[in-house]
Amino acid sequence: MAAVLACGEGAMLSHRSAAALWGIGAERRGLVDITVRRRDKSRHAGLLVRARPKLPSEDVTLRNDIPITGIVQTLIDLATELGSTGTERAVNEADKRDLINPEELRLTLDSYAGRPGAPTLRGILDKRTFRLSDSDLEILFRPIAAAAGLPPPLTQQTVNGFRVDFYWPDLGLVVETDGLRYHRTPATQAHDARRDRAHAIAGMTPLRFTHYEIKYEGAMVRGEVSQAADMLRKRTRH
Repeated sequence: MAAVLACGEGAMLSHRSAAALWGIGAERRGLVDITVRRRDKSRHAGLLVRARPKLPSEDVTLRNDIPITGIVQTLIDLATELGSTGTERAVNEADKRDLINPEELRLTLDSYAGRPGAPTLRGILDKRTFRLSDSDLEILFRPIAAAAGLPPPLTQQTVNGFRVDFYWPDLGLVVETDGLRYHRTPATQAHDARRDRAHAIAGMTPLRFTHYEIKYEGAMVRGEVSQAADMLRKRTRH
């Protein structure tokens, strides 16, 4: 609050200092990040001040009675400094604290086009919130499996007590697909872990890919499926 007051009217915490107050990141050591919604060239010891007169008022809020950039703008600002890995970590923390809904956040970003950091944040959310319908997923995955040298898989079969997406009984290969990374409850995560363990205990090989990977990173998926299939063929011959 002292840093905000020192910068006068229209000042707020932003960037890493805002992230620290939101509880989604660590503050910059030795400096407090401040944004002012006016043209300002003043300098203050211990403060990193950015003048952003065009920052909309709706992107400013209060937290613990301290003026601060809203959670969306804070995440966008972090993306200008942290890159994909650090930004994704902040998004995960914001999701855990129920500060954002990643699917809604992705839609909201369309209105932030042109702001620095928005493309990085959008790319992260595209990968984590993208979901195919069951029919589209099957249409896209079957050619990948064929290109990997596999016969057509069985789909939506019950294997080891669990329903699976794609299954090759002769190889003992199971491929599962994840449509959403975010908002997976502990119960859902525990179910997935039990399912993968059941396949492994039965001597099978479970592979897991996201819907985004299947649609946009098919070459990578094909390569990994092919490697797994080659390994399993060698195992069955021995």
